[in-house]
Amino acid sequence: MQRLSWDNQAGLTEDEDVRAMLRGSRLCKIRSRTWQKERLYRLQEDGLSVWFQRRIPRAPSQHICESGRGAGTLDLAAPTAEEAQRWVRGLAKLRARLDAMSQRERLDHWIHSYLHRADSNQDSKMSFKEIKSLLRMVNVDMNDMYAYRLFKECDHSNNERLEGTEIEEFLRRLLKRPELEEIFHRYSGEDRVLSAPELLEFLEDQGEDSATLAHAQQLIQTYELNETAKQHELMTLDGFMMYLLSPEGDALNPAHTCMFQDMDQPLAHYFISSSHNTYLTDSQIGGLSSTEAYVRAFAQGCRCVELDCWEGTGGEPIIYHGHTLTTKILFRDVVQAVRDHAFTLSPYPVILSLENHCGLEQQAVMAHHLRTILGDMLVTQALDSQNPEELPSPERLKGRVLVKAKKLLAPRNEDGRILSDREDDEEEEEEEEGMEAEEQKRQAKQIAPELSALVVYCRASRLQTLRPAPAPPQPCQLGSLSERKAKKFIREAGNSFVRHNAHHLTRVYPLGLRMNSANYSPQEMWNAGCQLVALNFQTPGYEMDLNAGRFLVNGQCGYILKPACLRQPDTNFDPECPGPPRTTLTIQVLTAQQLPKLNAEKPNSIVDPLVRIEIHGVPMDCARKETNYVLNNGFNPRWGQTLQFQLRAPELVLVRFMVEDYDTTSPNDFVGQFTLPLNSLKQGYRHIHLLSKDGASLSPATLFVHIRIQHS
Repeated sequence: MQRLSWDNQAGLTEDEDVRAMLRGSRLCKIRSRTWQKERLYRLQEDGLSVWFQRRIPRAPSQHICESGRGAGTLDLAAPTAEEAQRWVRGLAKLRARLDAMSQRERLDHWIHSYLHRADSNQDSKMSFKEIKSLLRMVNVDMNDMYAYRLFKECDHSNNERLEGTEIEEFLRRLLKRPELEEIFHRYSGEDRVLSAPELLEFLEDQGEDSATLAHAQQLIQTYELNETAKQHELMTLDGFMMYLLSPEGDALNPAHTCMFQDMDQPLAHYFISSSHNTYLTDSQIGGLSSTEAYVRAFAQGCRCVELDCWEGTGGEPIIYHGHTLTTKILFRDVVQAVRDHAFTLSPYPVILSLENHCGLEQQAVMAHHLRTILGDMLVTQALDSQNPEELPSPERLKGRVLVKAKKLLAPRNEDGRILSDREDDEEEEEEEEGMEAEEQKRQAKQIAPELSALVVYCRASRLQTLRPAPAPPQPCQLGSLSERKAKKFIREAGNSFVRHNAHHLTRVYPLGLRMNSANYSPQEMWNAGCQLVALNFQTPGYEMDLNAGRFLVNGQCGYILKPACLRQPDTNFDPECPGPPRTTLTIQVLTAQQLPKLNAEKPNSIVDPLVRIEIHGVPMDCARKETNYVLNNGFNPRWGQTLQFQLRAPELVLVRFMVEDYDTTSPNDFVGQFTLPLNSLKQGYRHIHLLSKDGASLSPATLFVHIRIQHS
């Protein structure tokens, strides 16, 4: 372990911008035009968190700087441009520094921050009382006699204080990983070091089929901390631990974090990350609408966003949730956000799903804004004039924006205006609920030629029935249906729906009755091959965990190639009847490390963790099993329990690792989770790096498991 000192503020004070953040600034927190509060914000010495003080006098503020982690954002205004830029630059440096840290460095940093907090008199020495405080902070309730014995064994100066190397020794003992030592000694033999051939044997037992002696030697050079051992191509226990905590020792296959799938197939062959009511930051009754919600969705890999378009004043269309108290934003501003942010994370195409409630004049304005703001990004004609009905691939559409809306048909009404197929994501639901006036319904049946001309590959149509087999496919017809209708299709005509989705894009959206912007499980829709499974990105929960897990791989580009059984036009696959089990997944839950405290305001509150593993796939594969709970230990709980699952359609399975705080009288509390596709899950001894409810890293919190996947 590196020498730990908490006098140098983890090296942060070397930078002028970070020093200013450590001193603090008066910043104004902004939620809306009317909600603004000025507070004193100051960077904490861990370099990871910001402290703020309420109730300070108001001062003018003009310059915005933004900071966010996970799904959350924080809008702050500084009194001067220079002060705002200091925070912007400082945050960028801290973020880059954090991203570059290894898991071991994060652990050292984490321990450093708690040492500083536990050292009540700031003398860089630790009394037993301060050590007990430290233990509670890091989520472990250690027996007093055992803790004092450990304390005295490290107190070589015998003065009831630990300092310098004594603290390092105490932490080394505290951070011991007996389960890793046992594995290491099993392969290293009596000399207690791993040679390259011994490490290769471990890698082969891990299921690393392509491992070679050269790869084992490269791992030693990369992760071994001891220079002498490295020179002799040997790996010590510390190096072994560094390797297992690295991305190469992760449960997620590192090769799958990059682009690895074929991106040259038709759009209908991919799952596409999709958002519903994208403009909302909260509920769909009285929440705030914001262009920032689009920026956030794109930052999460979303490739299909929704724009609810309504008549605005001054001839400018607006976006909001109609007939509610949600705030309004300009259509023009959203299109500008698309232009500026749509391709920051992913180069692959973005679909704008228009829910159009505007009259003909403002539809023409919408078309004008789309053309002038997006320019060459916008697809306005078929890429292949010889096959205009054929859906292009994500690769051919890189950097392009598609409009999903109604398309003009030939028939005309009495006053000469062309009518379209009547379709809209929410229209049917709202009609059932009696929310639309007759005039609005009439307007919704009309479409301006200017807007119709921008609809090329995503022609919105109501998917009421599935075409009989002989009917020619029309790939550019994009069907929209509610979660209820999608479930009905799956239940009553599963294979026909799968075959339909092999040719056509289908968008599924939440029921309009979900007033609090709750989500449905997307897995059921993916099982049937639906590509655009739209969720409320602003609502955290297991549904968004599944979405994040589905699109975690392939470079997080927002496009995932569907399994072959969902792409073949004559497939016999039916999610309701997937066939017999053909894969066995066995997971031994061994230990966890440094789980977060749930109630920081109660220092004596320690979690009682249990681990639940959930399988999300076709209905016959869905299952959940859990371990026993460990009493009063969130620091290094041990289980050693094995959970096994039989799977019929493994290519569709998502595995969700869930840690909860057991409670006898109320529902268990969420501690952390991680979700990933079974096909991207590596075998052998693996660490799982846990995430918070909003998808932020809980580093250094990890699960340590052994995974085995057997195919029959």
